[in-house]
Amino acid sequence: MTKRIKGSCTTILVGKKASIDGSTIISRNDDGHEALDPERFVVVNPADQPRHYQSVISRVQVDLPDNPLRYTSIPNSILTNGIWPAAGINSENIAMSATETITTNSRVMGIDPYVAGGIGEEDLVTLVLPYIHSAKEGVERLGALLAQYGTYEPNGIAFSDQDEIWWLETIGGHHWAAKRIPDDAYVVAPNRMNIDDFDFDADDTLASADLQDMIEKYHLNPDFDQVNLRHIFGSATIKDTVYNNPRAWFGQKYFTPDVEQDPMGQDLPFICHANRKISIEDVKFVLSSHFENTKYDPYGSGSEADKTLFRPIGINRNHDVHILQIRNNVPAAVAGIHWLAFGANTFNTVVPFYANVNDTPASYKNADGNFNLNDMYWLSCTTALLGDTDYDLYVDFRNTFALEAMGAYRKIQNDTDAAIADQSDPEAYLAKANDALAAESLKRQTKLLGDMVIMGSEHMKLRYNLND
Repeated sequence: MTKRIKGSCTTILVGKKASIDGSTIISRNDDGHEALDPERFVVVNPADQPRHYQSVISRVQVDLPDNPLRYTSIPNSILTNGIWPAAGINSENIAMSATETITTNSRVMGIDPYVAGGIGEEDLVTLVLPYIHSAKEGVERLGALLAQYGTYEPNGIAFSDQDEIWWLETIGGHHWAAKRIPDDAYVVAPNRMNIDDFDFDADDTLASADLQDMIEKYHLNPDFDQVNLRHIFGSATIKDTVYNNPRAWFGQKYFTPDVEQDPMGQDLPFICHANRKISIEDVKFVLSSHFENTKYDPYGSGSEADKTLFRPIGINRNHDVHILQIRNNVPAAVAGIHWLAFGANTFNTVVPFYANVNDTPASYKNADGNFNLNDMYWLSCTTALLGDTDYDLYVDFRNTFALEAMGAYRKIQNDTDAAIADQSDPEAYLAKANDALAAESLKRQTKLLGDMVIMGSEHMKLRYNLND
């Protein structure tokens, strides 16, 4: 088995009655082990989908159906460790994000150990997304694959369609549990087992066939009067108190500010309700956040101990942020929106690319291991790196950039939506809209970097007050 490359992400889910426009939203920071790992935005057409799949990491081999759907994908540019597609939306407007690395405990591992030759994050989007026609069907297909092949790691996976969002967490080598997110709720899920209260008999839950029996047979439930999967299958470690729980705390503090909670608390809720309807901009803010307006902000004025105590959501290891939106108030041709940005999230914006296309813009799909400011991945990483050198100096540039860029993208989107009914070739029409969005994004990101360079050059340490 090839050495496993670990990720450490943050997920946000928003039900259709919790979002501002009635859409379902699943989103995630795709964070890696290394600070830089170039990614691309592509479309996998049916002819390009493998019929026989072999993993690079585990070497598992899986025969795949002969009728795949087209889907968007965010694969690694350098394929040493495999494709790692991360997330996408298929041609029937079903979305999937995989994965959120989660936690487990030794009791579970003693019952159902990991499978070295099983499936993992590298593989899941490729094996599942092209073959599902609803979010629930995604849970069922992945559950069957886990039972057949096993997995070598613990993961959380999100699925959505126009009506439902489902969240699945793997348990040990072959087991799993999934929960439908209530329409009026949101979730902030860091790198821990997240599902808490669970009713095996409810209509909004699914699980591997013998999971309930396994809990009883091996005396796994530590609680007297509840079934809490986080308590049963997850962890409650010191690392969780500084690495995981504070991220859930900050997201919940932002969406539900009137609820007082401990940032280190082990029992922060899985299902939450906001004090307002949630927008794409809200989701992007939280996925870019670093404990703003608290003493824990690495860019803030707290003590050095406080500023380095917790792992922020926005971090140098953000490789992409994707917000997969399935809309309900528009024609099906434009319902799926694959919002996307690359690099550390402090100095970028998400762009609303239409998923119903056969190809993607060059500046978003051509990045490789060679530094090139014409590739959005490298441009975004450069801007974030410069911004990190003096956050207070550059943050106003970032704020103005984000406001104006998001307004420009939404104007293109609104105009495109309005004319879709008149198009005889919607895929080609939407591809042109995506090209316009990418061009606008590249132009504005380049201007932001230029403005920061011009301002920063006046504040270099290598200067002297007396001129010649």
